[in-house]
Amino acid sequence: MRLSIIKRVINLCKKAFTKNKTQPKTTSLSPSVQILSRDQHPVSRQFISTNALKVLYRLNKGGYKAYLVGGGVRDILLGVTPKDFDIATNATPEQIKALFRNCRLIGRRFRLAHIVFGRDIIEVATFRGHHETASEKEKSCKKTSKQSEHGMLLRDNIYGSIEEDAERRDFTINALYYSATDFTVHDFAGGIKDIEQRKIRLIGDPETRYREDPVRMLRAIRFATKLDMNISKATDAPIKALAPLLENIPPARMFEEFLKLFLSGKALANYAMLREYGLFRYFFPVVDQALNNEQPSYISEFIELALKNTDDRINNDKRVTPAFLFAAILWYPLQQQVRQLREQTQLTPQDAFFGALSEIMGEQQRCIAIPKRFQAVMKDIWILQDKLVRREGKRAYKTFEHVKFRAGYDFLLLRAEIESRHEVNPLPELAKWWTDFQSNNHETQQQMIKSVANTGSGPRRSPRKRRKPRNKPTATNE
Repeated sequence: MRLSIIKRVINLCKKAFTKNKTQPKTTSLSPSVQILSRDQHPVSRQFISTNALKVLYRLNKGGYKAYLVGGGVRDILLGVTPKDFDIATNATPEQIKALFRNCRLIGRRFRLAHIVFGRDIIEVATFRGHHETASEKEKSCKKTSKQSEHGMLLRDNIYGSIEEDAERRDFTINALYYSATDFTVHDFAGGIKDIEQRKIRLIGDPETRYREDPVRMLRAIRFATKLDMNISKATDAPIKALAPLLENIPPARMFEEFLKLFLSGKALANYAMLREYGLFRYFFPVVDQALNNEQPSYISEFIELALKNTDDRINNDKRVTPAFLFAAILWYPLQQQVRQLREQTQLTPQDAFFGALSEIMGEQQRCIAIPKRFQAVMKDIWILQDKLVRREGKRAYKTFEHVKFRAGYDFLLLRAEIESRHEVNPLPELAKWWTDFQSNNHETQQQMIKSVANTGSGPRRSPRKRRKPRNKPTATNE
């Protein structure tokens, strides 16, 4: 009797196995959710950083659900090496902190946990929930969301399920979750299909999503250039109309977005798209006005050349600094302001420069909060443009020994390349002089300096007036 029962169970298992073998391996939880088994996707632990895996394993061991989410999964599916590994979990920030001694909680708009492994930081976020009605939110949880009059989320500490979290993600290609427990990939919004079609598509109503966070307009452009994709028509349509919402973004956050857009190896492509959608003016309003007025006519060429050189350096693993790019973008508006001050007032060239610097930087800081350490380098680069002209006597050596000489010299090369195409000026000759000066020995350098003094190519100054000697008091005989 027992043997017959065992045989029946074995036969049933065999039938179930053969039946499942013929069925497709993609399981749908709902019409919009797919689970891909390990053999249906290329995401593997060998492509995930050791520190990210440590965080996933500890959260799972602590009884929580945890997934690798967003760009890490997306990049592996695209065959790109991920730079960041973000994790989503059902553990609250306080519960995450209790599990990790190397954890710090950050953020006001939405609380995040940063797990610090030296220079490597793994960002862990709790699943976000919906925030439709204020009354329901206040009843269900103490931490509620808060929106501005324009619809932008100011505070969003509402926690939910993985399905709700997927709906709260910005783009379909970022609503992908990888589980380290069963090695499955969860696709909640058709992200895999959009990856195959090379399409950037927002989840939900585009206008509502842009109003919630206007920076998503910048992210759409950045993902399109970074991943070589196209923005879908629905996602593209509201951008120009809603562009003014970027005025409400804090300058500190705009600085972070500037770094992502212009120091990622795709600066030139991002610049072109920002100009196309009318978003560049919210980074540099003064520069955008100069570009529209074409003053000078080659300002756009100069900016594009600086961006191209920056991309080349990044793609060749060379060091770059945001200060050089800021200096290049703001150079000609600064020069225009200097000329205006000198025409309107009787200021000396030096006073006019510092007056223009104060006005330009004051206006710029309202849009992008440039840190002081970068402002100092920008000022050095700009001042060196005048110092590089003055080469007589010991000035050439003093300029050559300046701590930012190389940045100022590279900046001069850019100016010489662009301005020589449009007008006759001494910049190409000056740039060649400094190129030769660096490569020659001390004796040759001395001869070069003497030749500058003899030819009178340096700046002319009016001769100093000698002071009249003071009359010495004469001795009087008493």
